Amino acid sequence: MAEQRERAAPDSVPTRIGQVVMLHHGGDREEARRRLLDLWTELGEHGDPLHRCTLAHYLADTHDDPEDELAWDLRALTAAEEHRESVAVRALYPSLHLSLAADYAKLGRVAAARTHVRRARAAADVLADDGYGAGVRAAIGCLELRLGDEGPGGEHGIPSRRGG
Repeated sequence: MAEQRERAAPDSVPTRIGQVVMLHHGGDREEARRRLLDLWTELGEHGDPLHRCTLAHYLADTHDDPEDELAWDLRALTAAEEHRESVAVRALYPSLHLSLAADYAKLGRVAAARTHVRRARAAADVLADDGYGAGVRAAIGCLELRLGDEGPGGEHGIPSRRGG
């Protein structure tokens, strides 16, 4: 009975996501993925967009295949677009675009990676001046350096940190 109330209470979803994320950070990636997928199924396509965005964003991190990771990050962005006016969602855009940029970079799709890292940088002004904001900004800067200037290389590759 208590489990049914928890499942029905929308305010419990962020708590449940957070618990699974702690499980993932504790090293149990497979179980975290399974539980997040169960929660995704439970929320359904008409669930709260912020919950779906957050859930998909974390689900991406549980996948080893860059294509799967990209698919979940794109789901997260789609859900965010449905709830764009929310302050909470606007605060996720830098991280969402940073993740997409990293996904595209892993797949060798440099032009798409550069597009999303630029979007991450443009959205970063909403980040607070705290540890999280500093971390996201630093990660954006690192990926910008890794991707290098947009030039004739286009989709041909990502320059290494050693310049080659």
